[in-house]
Amino acid sequence: MKIPLIGRKEEQVILHTALQSYEAEMVAVFGRRRVGKTFLVQTVYQDHIAFEVTGIQNGTRGKQLKYFTEQLEAFVQPAFPIKTPDDWQEAFKLLRDYLKDKIGQSRSKLVVFFDEVPWLAGKKSGFLEAFGYFWNSWASRQPLVVVICGSAASWMISKVIKDRGGLHNRITRRVFLEPFTLAETEAYLQSKNVLLDRYQIVQLYMAMGGIPHYLKEIMPGDSTVQSIDKVCFSKKGLLSNEFDQLYSSLFAHADNHVAVVRALAQSRQGMTRSQLSEFGKLSNGGGLTKVLEELTQSGFVAEYFPFGKKKKEKLYRLIDEYSLFYLQFIAQNRYQGSNPWHHLSQTPTYKTWAGYAFEGLCLKHLEQIKQALGISGIFVQASSYYKKGTASEEGAQIDLVLDRNDHTINLFEIKFYNQPFAMTKEYADQLRQKMWVFQGNTKTKKQVNWVFVTSFGMTPNQHSIGLVLRSLSTDDLF
Repeated sequence: MKIPLIGRKEEQVILHTALQSYEAEMVAVFGRRRVGKTFLVQTVYQDHIAFEVTGIQNGTRGKQLKYFTEQLEAFVQPAFPIKTPDDWQEAFKLLRDYLKDKIGQSRSKLVVFFDEVPWLAGKKSGFLEAFGYFWNSWASRQPLVVVICGSAASWMISKVIKDRGGLHNRITRRVFLEPFTLAETEAYLQSKNVLLDRYQIVQLYMAMGGIPHYLKEIMPGDSTVQSIDKVCFSKKGLLSNEFDQLYSSLFAHADNHVAVVRALAQSRQGMTRSQLSEFGKLSNGGGLTKVLEELTQSGFVAEYFPFGKKKKEKLYRLIDEYSLFYLQFIAQNRYQGSNPWHHLSQTPTYKTWAGYAFEGLCLKHLEQIKQALGISGIFVQASSYYKKGTASEEGAQIDLVLDRNDHTINLFEIKFYNQPFAMTKEYADQLRQKMWVFQGNTKTKKQVNWVFVTSFGMTPNQHSIGLVLRSLSTDDLF
């Protein structure tokens, strides 16, 4: 059965536009591991690919060239084997000779696809220099779309997109492929005949994120609890040991990246750079700067600015759902008999994790929240708010603050709950106190009001009416 391409509408437009233009195009496609980059390129360009090759992780230059030759033979189908070239200059000459004949036989543009370029272009391999010469001296004048793809997004940005050598300003189009949204996740699961209600889909997303390769493991008929048990905790489960490979496959010296991720997993509100350095026992210098930059560019970590704070006080937050779930539950409980998640999902630790994970999920779906509030066309700055309490003054922590350009500020309370939320008098008093602290410390002159986001929405009562402006449910996130 042919797997459908779910979502990716903007990305498909970019790829189709490159194919239809009258000039040669070099398209860079990047995004984290397992997000579906290869599937996107192969599906959109399936009738136009004249050659493709994928890098081998930790492969020597000799192994990469040997595999390149095998791939070229598969496309050329020569009468006699092709001799493996000694270097990449010679390899690209062979490719050019093949493409010349192919172009002469084609009435449309052809696609050349280099997948996992960071692995092809190892240290002292000479790949990038030879590739740059191939493009500048010949390919840039041909009816070609050359696609270069890589999971190490930071490497792609620094070595290709921001290259100062032969590839400087040569990229004509970029595709940064992000994980599925909740709506795309729902559509993908339905295409596999996995029919879950939205509450279960949200729980699944909180554990795995919107990574197609992970979601592919979900089987029809299984509940979310059953799926998580099988995929995350069993010996044969894909995600039981994915964490060990995830960072080492993307970053050189990945121990520092893992240390940052482990540190951020301990903090709900995020950490400043100095806090990370101290907690993770990392040097607060250029090395940490590079690690944070690479994790951010690859979509594992996000930067947030607390409301009214300066740049140096920005917070880093772990936004990769799987990494957080692995560190919280899988690492200590995998291979521990049958159905461990059924037990773990009943513990207080689950409640703490679910609150944090649901909050992160909402932060990733700000556009859907804005649409639900009817403010899609209004400029908004999103931040968090934290004021530490003292002996004489109340503190406050607010999950999300939307500072709108229409003289309004929305304060968000985000709760993952297994039924409609009903506010108590004590809870309402806490919210009023938080608002007073926020208004008093920020000195804002804007209209301030509360918005609730909960799993099943809020049941209005005498405590919430007049205090909470709007109540959103998970349906508003889809």
